[in-house]
Amino acid sequence: MRFDLLTQKSLSVFTAVGGWRTVAESLASRAVFLITYLITERVLVAALVAVGAVCIVAVARVWTDRKYWQAATGLLTVGVSSFMAGSSGQAVNFYLTGVLASVVGGTVFLVSMLVRWPVIGLAVGAARGDRFGWRRDRALRKQYQKCTAVFLSKFVIGAVVMVPLYLTGKVIPLAISNTLLTMPALAACVYFSWRILRTEAV
Repeated sequence: MRFDLLTQKSLSVFTAVGGWRTVAESLASRAVFLITYLITERVLVAALVAVGAVCIVAVARVWTDRKYWQAATGLLTVGVSSFMAGSSGQAVNFYLTGVLASVVGGTVFLVSMLVRWPVIGLAVGAARGDRFGWRRDRALRKQYQKCTAVFLSKFVIGAVVMVPLYLTGKVIPLAISNTLLTMPALAACVYFSWRILRTEAV
């Protein structure tokens, strides 16, 4: 029973945020901005094209899947990134949200581990309808610590790689690292966390 819950409910967290379609859309929006910027060398144009592309994707998602909040989240994220880049005239600012997410996310996940309230435990516990009951299970609590450590490593790597690139204004390396260390890396963390929990359940 426990394995079934972990299989169905834990992976539903990934599905809830959009699954592989959201990963693909995230990659596409960053690629569209970078390619347009390299072709036109105009930050504002690249920002507007990126927003336009995401608007089309958002409408398609709402029309086909009725995924309103997922479409809105993707549009908001790219909208903020585009505004920051377009208003400043600096292409690197399109990727600033990803840089900040790594720094802030790493801090939150680290603190949660230090106080023994791992973020993944809270997230999966909520998804399973058992908000804090998992804390009574020492072995499961340890597994959630491991899962949180997986995500923490992603944030640390992201911060170490992207912060210097952002500060030095290296757009192309920043764009590539930001693309790989956001949604694709997040998907990998979800998978490895599921493997950890699945091993514990077997």
